[in-house]
Amino acid sequence: MHDGPLVRLARLCHRRRRRVLLLWIVGAAVVMAVGFGYSAPADNVFGGGGTESARAQDLIKDHFPRQNGDTLTLAIHADQGVAAVRPRVERVIGELSHGPHVTSVSSPYRVTSQVSPDGRTAFAPIQLDRASAEMPTAGVTTMIAQARDASGDGLTLALGGDAVADAETPGGGPTEGIGLLAAVVVLLIAFGSLLAMGLPIVTAVFGIGTGLAGISLLGHVLPAPSFSPIVAGLIGLGVGVDYALFIVTRYREALDDGAEPEEATATAIATAGRSVVFAGTTVVVALLGLLVMGQRLLSAVAVAASLTVLMTLIAAVTLLPALLGFAGRRIDRFRVPVLARRGGRRPLSERWAGVIQRRPVIAGTAATLLLLLLAVPALSMRLSFSDAGSRPHDTSAYTAHHILASGFGPGYDAPLVLVSRSPAAANAVAAAAGHTPGIASVTPVRTSDDGAAAMFVAYPRTGLQDAATPDVVHRLRDTVVPRAGGGVLVGGPNAGTIDFSDSVSARLPWLIVVVVGLSLLLLLVLVRSVAIAVKAAVMNLLSIVAAYGVLTAVVQWGWLGHQLGFPAATPVTPWVPLFMFPILFGLSTDYEVFLISRVREEYDLGAGTRTAVTRGLARTARVITAAAAIMVCVFLSVLLVGDIAVKQVGLGLGVAVLIDATVVRMVLVPAVMELLGKVNWWLPGWLARILPAVEPGPPARTPRVPVRS
Repeated sequence: MHDGPLVRLARLCHRRRRRVLLLWIVGAAVVMAVGFGYSAPADNVFGGGGTESARAQDLIKDHFPRQNGDTLTLAIHADQGVAAVRPRVERVIGELSHGPHVTSVSSPYRVTSQVSPDGRTAFAPIQLDRASAEMPTAGVTTMIAQARDASGDGLTLALGGDAVADAETPGGGPTEGIGLLAAVVVLLIAFGSLLAMGLPIVTAVFGIGTGLAGISLLGHVLPAPSFSPIVAGLIGLGVGVDYALFIVTRYREALDDGAEPEEATATAIATAGRSVVFAGTTVVVALLGLLVMGQRLLSAVAVAASLTVLMTLIAAVTLLPALLGFAGRRIDRFRVPVLARRGGRRPLSERWAGVIQRRPVIAGTAATLLLLLLAVPALSMRLSFSDAGSRPHDTSAYTAHHILASGFGPGYDAPLVLVSRSPAAANAVAAAAGHTPGIASVTPVRTSDDGAAAMFVAYPRTGLQDAATPDVVHRLRDTVVPRAGGGVLVGGPNAGTIDFSDSVSARLPWLIVVVVGLSLLLLLVLVRSVAIAVKAAVMNLLSIVAAYGVLTAVVQWGWLGHQLGFPAATPVTPWVPLFMFPILFGLSTDYEVFLISRVREEYDLGAGTRTAVTRGLARTARVITAAAAIMVCVFLSVLLVGDIAVKQVGLGLGVAVLIDATVVRMVLVPAVMELLGKVNWWLPGWLARILPAVEPGPPARTPRVPVRS
């Protein structure tokens, strides 16, 4: 056969396998040493992009330098009243004032507005000189313990704030390890050989390690949230193992057909490898579609995840051919007797395809209705960043939130910060805001030291996650501020959440157009069929909205939420569905590429559409099932982490992959292709002429059927 660039690269890596392996080992060691040794600090502040809340924050930074850092809050509740425990509370305040990066602590015994009307609840704001993400975890943990140790005898003290939540949130923990263990088990079942199982694992580990190290270095140029390595690692692990799995499977098939190891490697790369390149490119392109959202941190997460996928893709087409060269015909050594593969092909998938093809209308309708039913909860999806009320109830952050919400109302944990360049304008708006429905109280106006700005805080009656809070913010911006003369910006966590959600809503259509459009183009180039490309896009969208529905039912409605690690029902984090969309569209396209590429091979060898679909499904069902099982286990393992938003990502991705690999690939795809018949392969002549040619496909084989049916 005529070798294309990809196959020539695979042959080169196979022949010079020792050199390739050495380059990967040395290169990975250097990249990881530098990347992890000089990692950049995380940035967890979503927003920016010229929104009103971002402009308010910039104004505060310019004129209130002591407010530049974040704030912690000491929540106080005394059964007999806070006045009765003053010595104990002030002793703790004194200890906390010497905490790391603490610039000041405001005592409730000096500011009466910090004491609740019934006198039993109070709070002490603790001003820091830096962002929460930059606070030392050990120092914050000590402060948490100081407050907790002083509690007792009718007094409850708890520290709250973003730095506290970060300190109490465990890192990635065992998620990657659990994902790897799941991959090992599934690969053992799929291959029945320890050596065959190990190749995808080694390939994925090299790709992920270099990718994560690259993310650490990239943070110096493009700061990313603290959860980026977790999300990128999970995606990289899932696709890395899957891509290697598909290539190793085709390699073993080629060996079974009598090919020599080098030819088997070339065949595997020409077939599965080509599909892997297209699939990986689709995932990367889909992720980079997030750049159109104009959100700095979302862009950083997208680039981080794309880098990890790209490194696993490079490992699959360079390192894996070298490893296959070492394995040779011994790929099935160290078999597990119970799991060793049996001769012949499994007939179950062929029988299943036949069942679907005999009743395509019923099967297609049932699958579509199921997906639409799963999608129904998504119609009620609400977007909001979670507050401390959604954290585990044994944490200091939750206790502080509960104390403040009980004593002052839920809005005290998420204040609105209003700032102006005109003290007169700030006073006018403060007076009007105090009589605005939905506002519980307003603090006195503070003027900056340079006299060029003024600010005050308005506490809403509802919390960060309440559906009524956005109405209050819009009322202030659209009615109260203009009527009072204008010139005042509304910022703070509530306003930032609303600005972020508004930005998401405005730019989401562009994201959909970019991701779907580019994915359609890539599919057209690979499968050279308009019907299949459009069908894939529609089915991908169906599986995504179904995953959104399940996510909403669990997270927002609370169905099985506690069992899955969500302490309380909460709105969906705004960036989660946005981030899920390109990932899921890319991953769904992966399975479409692997299945349709095999169907197209059979069709090009002379099989009719029905026969090609049956054989394609039969030959890919086992490997797609194994790949999906790995991906689902990897994604659902993230339910063990403490970050609520990351849990949502893992749940949504895991459910989506499960839906796509079962309902969509095993039912909807064969049913629709049966109904379309020869239309499946329609491509206008003018389009065929302008589409770029892809690398030559698999080597020619003797057609199994003489004519198409």
